[in-house]
Amino acid sequence: MPATIFDAERTDDEERFSTSGVFRSGRAKFVCGYFEPGQFIPVHAPDSDVVVTVQSGTGTVREGEVDHAVAPGDVVVVEAGGERGVRADDDARLEAVLVTAPPPTDAEHGPVREGIRRGEFDPRDGSA
Repeated sequence: MPATIFDAERTDDEERFSTSGVFRSGRAKFVCGYFEPGQFIPVHAPDSDVVVTVQSGTGTVREGEVDHAVAPGDVVVVEAGGERGVRADDDARLEAVLVTAPPPTDAEHGPVREGIRRGEFDPRDGSA
């Protein structure tokens, strides 16, 4: 079983959130996510469950129509097909562990790439 130290996996990217893949199989994917202030994973709805566990910082995790304000120790679960997104507060970094099961497909991440390209957290309403 893979083991890691969260801080040792950290990578920084001034342009967009960054991740470090720790484990992937046909059944699950485990990544450490690092968000500078204001960075985000755009709202999308892949056919996989996701568990977001906040390690440090503050932000928002979208679960369907609900925005959860999150802080260290918070856990948000979004079922497969549910809309989800993650955003760091404008004045804080956010670091979280994200576990998806099964791993989303490349096609399911198309809206993520497009939202990042356009700078939109929620592509439905154009919000940054």
